[in-house]
Amino acid sequence: MGAEIDIGWLTVLMFGSLVVLLMAGLPLAFVTGGLGVIFLFVFGTPQILNILPSRIFPFMTDYQLSAIPLFIFMAAMLERAGLIEELFDTIYKVLGSLRGGLAAATIVASTILAAMVGVIGATEVTMGLIALPAMLKRRYSPSLACGSILAGGSLGILIPPSIMAILYSVVAGQSVGQLLVGSALPGLVLSGLYILYVVLRSYVRPADGPALPVEERVDLRGKIRALSAMIAPITLVVLVLGVIFTGVATPVEAAGIGTFGALVVSALHRRLTWLAIREAALATLRASAMVLWIIFGASIFVGFYIVNGGQKFVSEALIGAGLGPYSILFLMMLILFVLGMFLDWVGILFLAVPIFVPIIKSLHFDGVFGLPGVPAAEAAVWFGVVYMINMQMSFLSPPFGYALFYLKSVAPPEITMATIFRSSVPFMGLQALGLAICIIFPQIILWLPRLLYE
Repeated sequence: MGAEIDIGWLTVLMFGSLVVLLMAGLPLAFVTGGLGVIFLFVFGTPQILNILPSRIFPFMTDYQLSAIPLFIFMAAMLERAGLIEELFDTIYKVLGSLRGGLAAATIVASTILAAMVGVIGATEVTMGLIALPAMLKRRYSPSLACGSILAGGSLGILIPPSIMAILYSVVAGQSVGQLLVGSALPGLVLSGLYILYVVLRSYVRPADGPALPVEERVDLRGKIRALSAMIAPITLVVLVLGVIFTGVATPVEAAGIGTFGALVVSALHRRLTWLAIREAALATLRASAMVLWIIFGASIFVGFYIVNGGQKFVSEALIGAGLGPYSILFLMMLILFVLGMFLDWVGILFLAVPIFVPIIKSLHFDGVFGLPGVPAAEAAVWFGVVYMINMQMSFLSPPFGYALFYLKSVAPPEITMATIFRSSVPFMGLQALGLAICIIFPQIILWLPRLLYE
C-alpha cells in the first residue's frame, strides 16, 4: 500500500521535481517515465500499478500512430530529392522583383513544404542553408531573413499533414481527419500574415528587403519554365491532402500514398538511391523512436496524476477561481506558452492535453463581441487547432525554441544567437495575432470540417 498524500502537495511534488530534473538537462522521455514509475511505487497501490501496461499498450497498438513514421519518411525522402532547394529557387524567381520577395518566397516555399512533410526540422535546416545565404548576399536585414525562415518553417507543425494533429487526435480521442482539415485555413491565415508583414516592412524600410537586381530577374517564359518543374511535387500535395479531405482514404492510408509518391518524385529527380533510402529510413527511425519514448514516459506520469484526482483538482482550481470560459482559455494558452519555452511539444501535448481537454468540453464558449461561439460537440476540435497554433510559438520562443537552434546550426558565424532571438519576436507577435483571430472567429477552424464531415 502506497503512502497517502494530498493532491495539492502531490501536484507540487510531481511538477516541481519534473522542472528540477529538466533544468538539470535530463531527457524529457526518461524524466517523465522515471518520475511516473517512482511516484507509482511510493504513492500508488497494487491496483494503480496496472497503469503501466494499460497506458503504454494502447499507444503501441494504435493504428492512427502508424501515420507518423510514414509522414516522417516521406519528408526525409523529399528532402534528399533536392525538392526544397528547387522549390525555393522556383518561387524566388517568380517573386524576386518584389521588395522583400526573397523573404516572401521563403515563406511561400515553407508553406508548400508544410503541406508535404508535416515536420519542421527539414524545412528549417534546408532553408537556413539555401535561403539565408541568398538573402544575406542581397543585403537583406539579418533579422528579417532569419525571422522569415523561422516562421515559415514552423508552419509544418500546423498545416496538414501535421504530426501534431495526429498525436492530439489520439490523446484527445478526436477525429484525425477533422483536425487535419480544421488546421488548413488557420495555417494559410498565418502564412498570409507572415508574407504581408515581410512585404510591408520591406516597402516601409527598403533597406531591410531590397528587390532582386534587374539583371537577376526572370522573364515570364522563365517563370513558367520554373513553375513547370514543380508539377510533380504539387501533384503529390494535392493527392495526399485531397484523399484526406474528401474522405477517400484515412490519414494513415494517405501517408502510405504520400510515401510512395515521395519515392516516385525522388526517382523523377534522379535522386532515388539506396543510400538516400537508407538515410531516410534511419532518420525516420530516430525521430519516431524519440516521439514514442516521450509518449510512453509522459502518459505514465500524467496517467498517475489523473488517477489520483489531478484532473478534478486542476478543473476545480480553474473554475473555482470565478473565471469565465474565455479567461480560462487565456490562462491555458499562457501556461502552454510558458511550457513551450522549456519543453518539447510532444511532452507538452501528453502533459497538458489530457488535463485541459475535459475542462474545455465542460465549458460553454458562446462567442465574444456578439460573434458566433463554439458548439459543445466541436469544442475539442476547435481547441485542438488553437493548441497547435500556440505550440507554433513554442518553436520560436527563447530560450529553448527548437527552430532557433535548427537555424543557428546552419547559419553563418556572423549571425549570432542574439540576432536569431530578436528576429523571432515580431513573428511570435504575428502568431499571437493569428491565435487571437482563430479564437474570436472560430469559423476559420470549424468551417471546413463542417463542410466535409457533416
